Amino acid sequence: MNLFVANISRTVTEDALKALFSEFGKIASVTIVTDKYTGESKGFGFVDMFDDNEAMEAIRRLSRASFFGSKLVVSKAKPKTSIL
Repeated sequence: MNLFVANISRTVTEDALKALFSEFGKIASVTIVTDKYTGESKGFGFVDMFDDNEAMEAIRRLSRASFFGSKLVVSKAKPKTSIL
């Protein structure tokens, strides 16, 4: 299951986010979205977990959890839509 993670502190790395979510299960990938010009974090990203039950537990336990001084917002990611 792909999770959307918002309100990520600008100092958080993908490795730190992976370590946090790894407490709930095996991680397929972690991406923090960055500005293409400055390379700075935009404050949100995605965590893809292999097991849906573990992902739901991560949502339940990490939503509104304080991480690097920011309260995370964690939810199931919405699928990308094509703009044509």
